[in-house]
Amino acid sequence: MTSASSDRDRLLRLLTERSFERRKVVLSSGKESDFYIDCKRTALLAEGHYLIGRLLLEAVRREAPSAVAVGGLTLGADPLASAVSLTSYLAQTPLHAFIVRKEPKGHGTGQWIEGMKALAPGAPVAILEDVVTTGASTLKAIERARLEGLEVLGAFALVDRLEGGREAVEASGHRLFTLFTREDFIP
Repeated sequence: MTSASSDRDRLLRLLTERSFERRKVVLSSGKESDFYIDCKRTALLAEGHYLIGRLLLEAVRREAPSAVAVGGLTLGADPLASAVSLTSYLAQTPLHAFIVRKEPKGHGTGQWIEGMKALAPGAPVAILEDVVTTGASTLKAIERARLEGLEVLGAFALVDRLEGGREAVEASGHRLFTLFTREDFIP
């Protein structure tokens, strides 16, 4: 088993090599940026999935120890929730995963959250996010989870772009924990 410090270093290396690009892009927030981080490129690698699971699980267990599930807004949070849930099961401290839809299911139950059947009303959960920019998608996931009766203990992200997202999440009364910030990629 490797140490959290070496896991963090390796994950940063993978994110830098696989997910980070210096180029002009328009972000989902509508803002222009001179760099882009597509964490799915790392999260969908076997090693990346493993490292993300270990490091986010450690953060959730440390900062939100009563959480019984992890999840967030599709699509960015999907591999993260999968990684944390699998890792927690292997560590014999299982956390369920859930997925917050961007809009309700168009047929059948019309549900907003996949995985609710495994959760009791008022279940304490942690919200996961790949990259935080303005905090809008994190806040949407938090709000939807709350509307579905879940108790949100905090949000956990891989990368904070340091563009106001942390402040927006914290202004809503929730804590945001991140593994990396923009400064880890652009010193």
